[in-house]
Amino acid sequence: MGNIITMPFAALLRWLYEFTASYGLSIILFALVIKLVLLPFQMKSKRSMMRMGSLSKKQQELQKQYANNQKKYQEELAKLYQEENVNPASGCLWSFLPLLILMPLYSIVYRPITHFMGLSQEAMDTLTGVAEGLGYTAAGGGYDQIFLTDFIHQHWADFQGTVEGLIDVDFSFLGLDLSRVPTSMFSGFQFEWSYIGVILIPVIAAGLQYFSSKIMARTNGQTAEQNSQMRMMNITMPLISLWFCFSMPAAMGLYWIVNSVFMTLQEVILGKFYTKRIQAEEEEREAKREAVRQARMEEARKRAAEQKELEAKKPKKPQPKPKENRVSTNEAGRVGDRPYARGRSYQADRYDKKE
Repeated sequence: MGNIITMPFAALLRWLYEFTASYGLSIILFALVIKLVLLPFQMKSKRSMMRMGSLSKKQQELQKQYANNQKKYQEELAKLYQEENVNPASGCLWSFLPLLILMPLYSIVYRPITHFMGLSQEAMDTLTGVAEGLGYTAAGGGYDQIFLTDFIHQHWADFQGTVEGLIDVDFSFLGLDLSRVPTSMFSGFQFEWSYIGVILIPVIAAGLQYFSSKIMARTNGQTAEQNSQMRMMNITMPLISLWFCFSMPAAMGLYWIVNSVFMTLQEVILGKFYTKRIQAEEEEREAKREAVRQARMEEARKRAAEQKELEAKKPKKPQPKPKENRVSTNEAGRVGDRPYARGRSYQADRYDKKE
């Protein structure tokens, strides 16, 4: 299964080596081709990360609003992501793709005979037998194929044509042996470029990893919470790079350096591109929201005018007659000594004596 995964990468690196006749240059072009192949996925990741960064202010407002209710904050944050069509996981997932390339590439560099050249174990045994006849002694450990490949290069005239598909691999690049592991250079160290350069590869890789992470954080426009996580990554990732490149062949360190350079350029270019694009999208989205608000306000004014017009057309109700102020019959109805006289049919001469 591992051979099936590494086959396309090995074929690409082998073709680049045959085309350039330089192992180091083939590693650089290999990193470039992989970066171009992964560019659409990286663009999607970058856009998602920058969209999340553009929502940082709204996210901070939600944090303040629901500081005492973490569950409600998570619900509102998920709702915000859904409204803005942002998937917070997509940016992280795509960013791990370049790291997955390291596994097959390490197998190719680690086993140049069976993986890079694609030869069988029987072919390797044949080559080992020829090498031992020339005085080669297997050192043991995990780098037997690298040492054997380097021995074949030094005695190419004796190996040429012994095995079909055998390639003369020259690991030297800019005066450095890319098959050497930087930790092994401390043993018998000499103040020469061939030693110093291999040792500097992990240091340069760690420094470029740190610089690339800083550029990524700046272009993503992350929140304070995200920046704290990024600060942690800015410490851990360079340390991982330093350890990784010190313990692997220098060819892997070269790939790490080149990949970091391409990553930095990619972050700068995509950052500028998506900054303008996201800003234009925000302006368009805000214009649509303003249009919806104006339409609602216009609809409300129209309804108010129609209601006023309907009220004007309705017949007016008759005004009720004002109530008469009736006075009490105890005083207002008094006639002389008779307090309720006016409540009866009053006749002034009713009780006068008639003659």
